Amino acid sequence: MKVLISADMEGVSGVVHPTETNPGGYDYDRSRNQMTAEVNAAVAGVLEAVPSAEVLVADAHGPFRNVLPENLDRRARLVRGRPRPLGMLAGLDDRTEAVLFVGYHARAGAGPAVLAHTISDAVLDVRVDGRPMGEIGLNAAMAAHHTAPVVLLSGDDAACAEIHDLIPGTTTVTVKHALGQAATVALHPEEVCDQIHRAAAKAIRRADSVPLLTVPGPVRVEVDLYSPVTIDLAMLIPGVTRVGGRTVTFTAGDIGEAYRLVQLLTQLGQIKPA
Repeated sequence: MKVLISADMEGVSGVVHPTETNPGGYDYDRSRNQMTAEVNAAVAGVLEAVPSAEVLVADAHGPFRNVLPENLDRRARLVRGRPRPLGMLAGLDDRTEAVLFVGYHARAGAGPAVLAHTISDAVLDVRVDGRPMGEIGLNAAMAAHHTAPVVLLSGDDAACAEIHDLIPGTTTVTVKHALGQAATVALHPEEVCDQIHRAAAKAIRRADSVPLLTVPGPVRVEVDLYSPVTIDLAMLIPGVTRVGGRTVTFTAGDIGEAYRLVQLLTQLGQIKPA
């Protein structure tokens, strides 16, 4: 059994502020240590349920260089660095039988939700066939494109509610309750790891019963972008058109193509005007 764990940081226990998630920022080292601990708890749960499982961990936050390699459970392999195919889901393929989201957060516009956003500050919203989707929805749909169910998510209560709305059968671990964008009531980090361990084992054992978030093609996507410069650059992509002041739209053959184009638009958002 091949299992992919996609690990973000905003949904890690105790994390409440952007500086805690950025290299060099206040408490970033504490955050990456806890991120690694929560990933290890998920790895341990997976291997408790299926000792022979092949476990990949995709470091899926910011620079994709946050999980401490030397502290990672030695039974797992780490996907690290960027740019790379499939971004937050690097390592996903048609052999993958289950995906776990650790440390995830709610989409842009959700609230109250801790550090809610969609991919980066360059993106204000993404709608797939008219339905708003953040990282949870986009990544779950991409996993389904490879017939892999998302069996577990850990994060704040808003993130857990978001995936329950999309996939009712996913097991969740609420590590903190949001009071706002940068405030929370959090469980103790060790308690969180214990809960993730137990939940991951449970989730893997019932993976066959979790439905896929299937998005049939063709797929119409609308992306609201923050910067006018990003919109100007997006107009250079064949098939992308502008609708109104902040919105670009395109039609993709399937969710896999749509996912890659959303990634590209996000990367264009990092380009500063000359």
